[in-house]
Amino acid sequence: MNKKLFIPGPVNVREDVLAQMTKSIIGHRTVEASDLQRSISEKLQKIFYTKNRIVLSTSSGTALMEGAIRSFTKKRAAVFSNGFFGSLWHEIAKRNNIKADLYKAKKGKPIDSKIVDEVLSTGKYDLIAITHNETSSGITNPLESISEVIKKYPDIIWLVDGVSSIGGIKLEVDKLGIDVCITSTQKCLGLPPGMAIASVSQKAIERAREIKFRGYYLDFLELYETIEKMDHQYISTPNIAMMYAMDYQLNKILDEGLENRFNRHKMLGDMVKAWAKRYFTLYTEEIYASNTVTTIENTLNIDIDLLNKVLGKRGFQISNGYGDLKDKTFRIGHMADCTVEELQELINNLDEIIGKKIYKASA
Repeated sequence: MNKKLFIPGPVNVREDVLAQMTKSIIGHRTVEASDLQRSISEKLQKIFYTKNRIVLSTSSGTALMEGAIRSFTKKRAAVFSNGFFGSLWHEIAKRNNIKADLYKAKKGKPIDSKIVDEVLSTGKYDLIAITHNETSSGITNPLESISEVIKKYPDIIWLVDGVSSIGGIKLEVDKLGIDVCITSTQKCLGLPPGMAIASVSQKAIERAREIKFRGYYLDFLELYETIEKMDHQYISTPNIAMMYAMDYQLNKILDEGLENRFNRHKMLGDMVKAWAKRYFTLYTEEIYASNTVTTIENTLNIDIDLLNKVLGKRGFQISNGYGDLKDKTFRIGHMADCTVEELQELINNLDEIIGKKIYKASA
């Protein structure tokens, strides 16, 4: 049975979007390929609210995170985290022999701009990495206030993981002064997994020129300069089939209107939060709760895997908690092209299962 996915990615992809991937493949060193990649980049600049260069990578978002922390850390990185994916920046740095320190927020809390200021004021760091929308804890970090702090330190390169927010939660890259913002296709953009995207500032590129060992496939300087020299070409073969789908889907996103899309995601988030509070407790304060994924404390001590099994027989899937929040929480994703009607159908089924305690029956 095909299940409707209400998980923090990958997401349901519309049939007309998937159909674009069946087009005939073209050579990746052709004018047609350059035209396609330029079209995609120009649309993404609107979605990222940036004039910075867009880089595409046939990889996951994690790959570009690795490339970024390697390419732009010269001295030492400060990583701020309130969940698994925030801490992933630090783990990646360690495994690449990059000096980095991890600063964790309190349980269920956003990253505090005052703490960021205290850390940066030590002068130990030349790079900072933060996850905007943390899918393990369901927290959207207040980048506006953090931005005001980082602007006090002009030598800092600022990396942001926008994997589960770009296209679903407004994130104005240039206004905030973000040097590198990363996302991937399988979340709010409503595409299959397989490609990652980053906006890259000139300031970041100048830093990369000072760093000797940046790797090869994920070397941001090489990617950036190849795009400029070869007119939107890449150092290796890109996923042309995905690019067809991306170009088409980006048109749909812009046709919907970015503000309309952000408002729809907020409406979906509000629906899930209202439902969750009838039975459970939100993991974080509602003011910081994400509009793309809601993390719910398992206060009824439900067997989440059994609940998902029951839901699966009805054609739905949600997510258990992630990392050390497994079984203590569960998560409902509501992003990309999800509609109010589709989400309401899930909620109706959850009401029936929980109200009648079907989740305790034999699955």
